[in-house]
Amino acid sequence: MSKVAIGARTLLYPLPAVLVGADVDGKPNFSTYAWCGIAGSKPPMLTVAFQRKRHTFKGVKQNGTYSVNIPSAELVRETDYCGLVSGRDTDKVADCKFSVFYGKLANAPLISECPVNIECSVVHVLDVGSHDLVVGRIEEVHATESCLTDGRPDAVKMDPFLWAMPPVNRYCRFGEPIGEAFRVGEQLKAKGKGKGKAEP
Repeated sequence: MSKVAIGARTLLYPLPAVLVGADVDGKPNFSTYAWCGIAGSKPPMLTVAFQRKRHTFKGVKQNGTYSVNIPSAELVRETDYCGLVSGRDTDKVADCKFSVFYGKLANAPLISECPVNIECSVVHVLDVGSHDLVVGRIEEVHATESCLTDGRPDAVKMDPFLWAMPPVNRYCRFGEPIGEAFRVGEQLKAKGKGKGKAEP
């Protein structure tokens, strides 16, 4: 299979589309982020890479808290909009008709319309060049009851979506299943290709 070297670039697929929230000067604001991910489980940790000029980042620095809200496909227009405009210039909560609530952390606004909301307190801020990587401890998770299966958020019921970078440059819904996790590889394991179970 022929390969072409295309340089050191930020190409990791797929990318989530989430709404990160913070109170900025006492006012809730949300912005769209894709550079976000789980960093650890004990304690549960989540990272977001912020450009330093971002209005939401100002609130993160002011309060030491932030939220990550996972929107459903129903909120694709609002999610895109929150990445197109700045909270310096408009009230995104009013524009998108978001219902805001607060949980355990006083300054991490949460969006009721999103199926899952994650409250984080800042543990580290790392200068990684073009961005500051904020490492946060997950303090609480809120989930819409109808999106739960056996007490856990169910991705099918949540109906989340992903961002496919250019040249595609589209939001894509959670896709078709192609195999059961920690099971589909059993065929190779049975042939003696490996032993044990890896953890995510």
